[in-house]
Parts: sequence; structure tokens; C-alpha cells
Amino acid sequence: MNTEINNKKLYYAYLSGAKEVMINKNNLNKINVFPVADGDTGSNLYSTMNSIINESKLGQTIKHTVESIANAALGGARGNSGIIFAQYLQGISDEIENEKHLTIDNFIKANKNAVSYAYAAISNPVEGTMITVIKDWSQGLNKFKETNSDFIEILNHAYVQLEEAVKNTPNQLSVLKKASVVDSGAKGFTYFIKGFIDFLKSNHEEIQLDNIRDDKIIFQEIKHNHENITFRYCTEALLEGENLDSNVIKELLRKAGDSLVVAGNKKKVRVHIHTNHPFKVFEVLSELGKIIYQKADDMKKQQDVVENRKSDIAILTDSIADLPQEFIDENQVHIINLNILVEDTNYFDKLTITNKKILEFADKDKNLPTSSQPDFKTIENIFQYLSTYYKSIIVLTVSKELSGTYNIITKVSEKFNEGKKDKIINVIDSKQNSGAQGLLVMELVNEIKAGKKQEEIVQAIEKTIKRTKILVNVKKIDNMIKSGRLSLTAGRIAKMVNMKPIVTLDEQGKGGLQGVAFSNKASLNKTIKLVEKIVKNKGIKEYSIVHVNNEGEAKNWAEIFEKVIGKKPKYIDETSSIIAIGAGDGAVAISYIANL
Repeated sequence: MNTEINNKKLYYAYLSGAKEVMINKNNLNKINVFPVADGDTGSNLYSTMNSIINESKLGQTIKHTVESIANAALGGARGNSGIIFAQYLQGISDEIENEKHLTIDNFIKANKNAVSYAYAAISNPVEGTMITVIKDWSQGLNKFKETNSDFIEILNHAYVQLEEAVKNTPNQLSVLKKASVVDSGAKGFTYFIKGFIDFLKSNHEEIQLDNIRDDKIIFQEIKHNHENITFRYCTEALLEGENLDSNVIKELLRKAGDSLVVAGNKKKVRVHIHTNHPFKVFEVLSELGKIIYQKADDMKKQQDVVENRKSDIAILTDSIADLPQEFIDENQVHIINLNILVEDTNYFDKLTITNKKILEFADKDKNLPTSSQPDFKTIENIFQYLSTYYKSIIVLTVSKELSGTYNIITKVSEKFNEGKKDKIINVIDSKQNSGAQGLLVMELVNEIKAGKKQEEIVQAIEKTIKRTKILVNVKKIDNMIKSGRLSLTAGRIAKMVNMKPIVTLDEQGKGGLQGVAFSNKASLNKTIKLVEKIVKNKGIKEYSIVHVNNEGEAKNWAEIFEKVIGKKPKYIDETSSIIAIGAGDGAVAISYIANL
């Protein structure tokens, strides 16, 4: 009769449970319909379990081991289910007694108390999900303890009750019944318990992990429900600090969206929320501790692509392309949100930080926030996702002279194009940035709408690039000095004479000066003359106005250049935060495409 489990056996039982979930990732993705049918519950739980397997350690005692497992789960938790599961393990960790061997009584008590941890993590608990079956699992353990004292037998009987609870989830949630599936998160918990029990019943000392140490994401076509998405971005964060209070965090974020889950301990907290304003969530969290992980997935875009895809060609650009959100949504333009590093925290351009906030950081620190290109894996995942729904992809990047984005995307695209007769992915260096890059994306949309072949589209855009220009009126040169583009000595002199640079990009996409003025008015007048010359010699097909925290002057520019060019700008928009760092507060720019 088994009445207790030793430390090593328990550790590998948890890893075995994690392995079972990872093996069934794709099955869980297929049945994911709640809270949003985005087909990622399996992938999210995979991330959580992958972290348990790779980051947890066998401790000196059972409590140390379970603490390590709980911390690893919290660090890798993704999505509603992943974070709820991590909080369940946190409850086990907090409640389990510090013994050399785990008794059935200790295990049952820890599971019972862990139920309240899982429920407490959720702002609005919904029955028929993972939390329900966690509760039923705990109740099953208690129930069968009354008639049996063998550890394995109690687990077996409780598992049967757990399976029945999962089968019942469609009766508790109408969206599951409508889709004829059980809850994906609940099923994931069942896989975990199955793997846990299977190892305890075996004679193995350890488990083989070689075949699952790969976190490659497989995107599958899924059937979405047609309900409206109220809150657009599935947003997550991992926060580190001292004396973190999950209840306080929940209260601070309660009105920011729905599907709020907050899990963790005093030193580390994982947050999940669906919101329309991710940057507001991260502004709150940044005041409480250090944000060490961020995510904000656009569920509305994902749903729109599945239900209402407008083309077989995907359009992908980076966040430096300044475009109105309405245009991006209407034309299903996909965006790579580039990284912005502020001190030790990584933010996503145009998503988890605003220009106002980035300029505050720039003003108070002697070093400017920095930007960085996406990594290979990020681009690979984006291509995998897009290739699920589109036949081909055209990428238009910021100038390769300004960023490594073009180079990394080209490398990944070459891997995707290997062995294929026709290119699936074309990558174009815009040789531009900001509003000029945005205008080129608009041209790309128009070429696709015209029904041209991909090769013809690419050739047309490459020709248009040669007729595209941006002129930036810099109001404050402090960031140019901090960035090193102006030396301290030159910067001091420039400030003394009130220098106002007019910045542009040359034909290769390198930054440089188009001219210099010594007042804002003179800078604008020089810009007007430059544009007038283009209007006279060639004419202007389209133009846009963008600004850094200076909407009033941008609108004034629109009125002025409407008279010069003879038409309204295609759009007025705020720049990306990456552009804001370089151009500085108050900068305004006109971008244009000249006629042939």
C-alpha cells in the first residue's frame, strides 16, 4: 500500500504531467472556444509546462521542490488557463508542509486550499472551465480518502470524477455546447493529472524529455464564434517586485477590461487581461514593480482575418510605418511592433507605451530609450501564422540603413522560401520611415486591390520608393545630442543659435540634413519652398502629415500644405514612439509621393 511519495518521485510526477499536456497541445488548440475562440489554449499551456520542465529544480525538501515548480510555472504562464494553472500550483506550494515525504493527507489538504487560490486569481470566475475541474478534483480526493488510504487508489478514483467533470463543462457553458467541445483549459488540467498519476504508477525513476524540449508554435485554422470582441487586445505581463499584492493589482485593473486573471506571490505576479488600451495596463504595473514580460495580441485582427479575409496576399510592415488605425483595420495590414528598451524593461512600440510616456523617460534619463529589431523566432512565428491564412506575404520594412529589421526578416523569409518554385514571401526595403513608409503601405494596398500579380506589385512599389520623401522639422535637439548624432560641443552651439534642423532620408535610406533654420517659422518656410519646388516640377500624388505630441501644429500644417499642393493630406497621425525618441517632442513632418 502506498501512503506517501518521496521528493524525487513527486518532482518527476509533476514533470510527467507537464509532458502529457505538451504532447496534447494541438488537441487543446483545436477545441479552444472560451473565453475567445483564438485556438491558443494548447500553446499557452505548452509554454507554462515547458517552463516547468526546463526551469524547475529538484529541491532539498518537498516544499522546496514544489516552490521551484510553482515559480517556473508562473514565469512561463501564458493565457487564462496557463495563469490559472500557475496560481493553482502557487496554492499547492504555499500550503504544502515541509516534509521529506508527501503524505496523502498533506496532498489533499494542499489541493483543497489551492482551489481558493485559483478562484481568487480571477476577477469574474466562470464555471465550466479549468477552475471548476480543479475544484472537482480536490473534492474527489477528499471523497475517496474516506473509504481508502492507498495514495494511488485515491488518485485513480479522483481522476475518474475529474474526467466526468470535464465531460460536464458543455452543460455549464453554452458556448461549449454550441461548438460540441469540452472546455480546453479543463481538458488541459486533466491531461496534467493523467501524466502525474501515470508516472506515480510506473516503476520509472525519471522521465524522457528529449522529444518535447521544443516550443515551436503550430498555428491551425480554427472556427471562431461570431460574437463581437469587446476588448481587443489579449494582454499579459509578468511583474517582479517586493510585497506585490495580487488583490491590489486586481482592483487597479478591474475597470481596464475583462477576463482579468492575477496570479503569483509577493515577489512575482502574472497578469492576464483583455483590454482596448494595453499601454494603460503597463503604466499601472510599471508603478508597482519591474515588468519582465509583456504581450498584447490583437484578437480583433485575428478574428477578422479568419472570418473576413480580403486578399490572398498578406501585407506586413513594422510599427515605424505611421498609419491611421482605421486604415490598418480596414485593409488588414499586419504590424510587427518593434521593441523599445527603457532601462531594463522592454515595451512594444505603439502598443504598450505612448509617446507621452516615452518622452517622459527620455527627459528624465541621461540615456535615451533604445529600439531593437525583432528576433528570429518572433518573425518565424508571424510568418507561420500568416501562411496559415494567406497564400503569400509582402513585407515592407523601415529603411535597412536605420534598423536591422529588414535583414532579420529577409533571413527568415529565405528559410520559408527554400525549395519553393515561386516566392511565398517578398521583403521590400522601403528606404523610408514614419509617414513616408506609411504612404508606401497605402500604395501596396492599392496595388493588391488592383488585382496585380505579386511580382508586379513588388516591382511597382520599388519604383514608387524612388519618388517618396520625408521632411522632418525638429523642434528640440536634446534627443539628437543624447543619441550622439550631435556632439556635446556642437549641441551646445546649436542650442545657443536656436538651430532647427530639417531632417530627411537620402536615396539609400540614410538619415541626413535637408536644411537648417534658426526658428520654427523659418524651418516651416524652408519646408514649404522644398515642397513647392516638387509641386512645380513633378506634382505630388499623395502626402501625409505626422507629428510627435503636436497635433495642433500638424493640423496647421495640413491647412498650409493643402493650399500649396491643392489637396488635403491623406492622413494626419502621431508618429511611432521610436520616431518620437529620435525626432524629439513637438516634431512635425510631411511625407509625399511625387508624380511620375
